[in-house]
Amino acid sequence: MSDSAPLGKVAVSLTPQERFEEFLQSRGQRNTEQRRFLVDRVFSNHEHFDVDSLIEQLPRKGQENYVSRPTVYRALKEFVDAGLLRCFQLEGRSVYEHDYGYPQHDHLYCTRCQKLIEFTSEEIMKIRSQVAVQHSFRVASHRLIIQGVCQDCSRRRKKRKQDLI
Repeated sequence: MSDSAPLGKVAVSLTPQERFEEFLQSRGQRNTEQRRFLVDRVFSNHEHFDVDSLIEQLPRKGQENYVSRPTVYRALKEFVDAGLLRCFQLEGRSVYEHDYGYPQHDHLYCTRCQKLIEFTSEEIMKIRSQVAVQHSFRVASHRLIIQGVCQDCSRRRKKRKQDLI
């Protein structure tokens, strides 16, 4: 999935690898070579992804650092539980994004090319806070995904049947 330019980072005291190691230790689990490889791979660049797109980037069976599909699913769940990733549903599939070290943000989603564009908005944060106060509600987080068509797809005029004659 393509993204816009990444948002600025939030200062954190631990690297994603160190944070995950700490999470595993708190649960009495060990950090395997496969888990370390996946953390490095997922955090090597900032992009949204689903399981299939991640697996396509990983080494194949028989190659060094091969990770099985079930192990990828388990590791992604652990990354979410550790606060490293966020998972959300988009058109029936689970999409993952970095959470640790990144600011609260929202998305524009192009329903044609599936591009996700991240943005921050002080106005949205103010409205969120006002609504929470009105309802005596303490906000933990929010997710806003605005669906539509991006500028690139808007420019590409869909060919009509009569245009093809």
